[in-house]
Amino acid sequence: MAAKKLWAGRFGTATSKAVDEFTASIAFDHILYRYDIMGSIAHCRMLSKQKIIPARDARTIIGALKEIEKEIENGKLAFAPQKEDIHMLIESRLIQKVGAVGGKIHTARSRNDQIALDVSLYLRDALVDTVCLLDQVQQALITMAEKHIDVFLPGFTHLQHAQPLLFAHHVMAYFEMLQRDRARMEACYGRVNRMPLGAGALAGTPHPIDRQYVAGLLGYPAVTANSMDSVSDRDTLIEFCSNAAIVMMHLSRFCEELILWTSSEFQFVEISDSFCTGSSIMPQKKNPDVPELIRGKTGRVYGSLMALLTLMKSLPLTYNRDLQEDKEALFDTVETVKSCLAVFALMLPEIKVNKEKMAEAAQSGFLTATDLADYLVEKGVAFRTAHDIVGRIVSYCIRKKKSLWDLSVNELKRFNKNIGADVLNTIALTASINRRTCVGGTGRTAVKQAIRKAAAELRKGKKFIEQAETTRRKMADVK
Repeated sequence: MAAKKLWAGRFGTATSKAVDEFTASIAFDHILYRYDIMGSIAHCRMLSKQKIIPARDARTIIGALKEIEKEIENGKLAFAPQKEDIHMLIESRLIQKVGAVGGKIHTARSRNDQIALDVSLYLRDALVDTVCLLDQVQQALITMAEKHIDVFLPGFTHLQHAQPLLFAHHVMAYFEMLQRDRARMEACYGRVNRMPLGAGALAGTPHPIDRQYVAGLLGYPAVTANSMDSVSDRDTLIEFCSNAAIVMMHLSRFCEELILWTSSEFQFVEISDSFCTGSSIMPQKKNPDVPELIRGKTGRVYGSLMALLTLMKSLPLTYNRDLQEDKEALFDTVETVKSCLAVFALMLPEIKVNKEKMAEAAQSGFLTATDLADYLVEKGVAFRTAHDIVGRIVSYCIRKKKSLWDLSVNELKRFNKNIGADVLNTIALTASINRRTCVGGTGRTAVKQAIRKAAAELRKGKKFIEQAETTRRKMADVK
């Protein structure tokens, strides 16, 4: 005979097995067990402190909860669907171990605020892990930029050759993207960092609880302000998934470039064999599977974000069982973005840059045409007039099958009398790049300055990680 459910007093018949299986979430929410036990211990300590339950009962409950945690870690406690979720599994096992005393753990709380706390604790850790991984990728980008500070490549707009760049400048563009991602994750952490326990089912509790005490035990600087919002809010889950979607979009953009750059048509870079696979039929193939998979997993994260937004769009206050569907989307997003960042951080240092191929590509086309127009502007020609002149020069080059660098000063003077011998230095590749010394430009001086600034930002960013790790240690002390 199945064990009676903890909420079954009002019911005359047992729940259908089909309903048990349909409504159970323990298959995926069991990953919250450490957070559930941590939150329960903090709650139990508060109940004892407030004399809501006797101190001896609290000691019994806390000791049993620690034993249950070990049972789960050792695989001795099965995640049976009849237990519905991890919260009910732990509580029913607690009562089984210590009898009716175990039932006191649920005094002054509901499964609603219990779930909100568990997910908050989980998400807080996930945010710290994600920021740490972003830090690793950013450090790898800085190292790559420093290593290849003198490598030229063509910059693209519309996937057509546009202007020459330093490869390091291209790499540091992704650093800036991830820096914004990092700021979003850190800001999200601040909004997650409000303790929801004490909200009860939706209206709070008549018991003389001390929410701030529990918050202090769990490393929260504050508690949530409204009990209804506390149990029904999923904004931070959506915010994390939105932030994660942007992270994945940034990774996917870089992956797309790596996929292009490793092709025979580009040959700009080579990804290490350890991050590639071969073909089952074509022995010559070396496939960039890691970038391709990251590009593919991006859509998966987008899907989770849309699932959460759709889930929440028409839910009245407060808790509804629909909210059980929030966890799989969140858990999958957390694991996906973390795994992608981790493998990306490992892959970047193993990428070999083909300096010669990049330089060769940068020499083709008319990448310094804009420099020629700027040269004419410096000679007093209006920019639109200069633009037209250089356009005619490019057209001439195409007809004559020449590059700008092939033209003599006399040929160039045919198009405008202001052109002098100094034009050749202006339209040279190195000159084009190094003249762009403005902040944020591709000039070598500007890029080196950007790298130094980025490294300083990473050092400053360690403060968030250090503070978050301190909170983690404080949480561990709860046990």
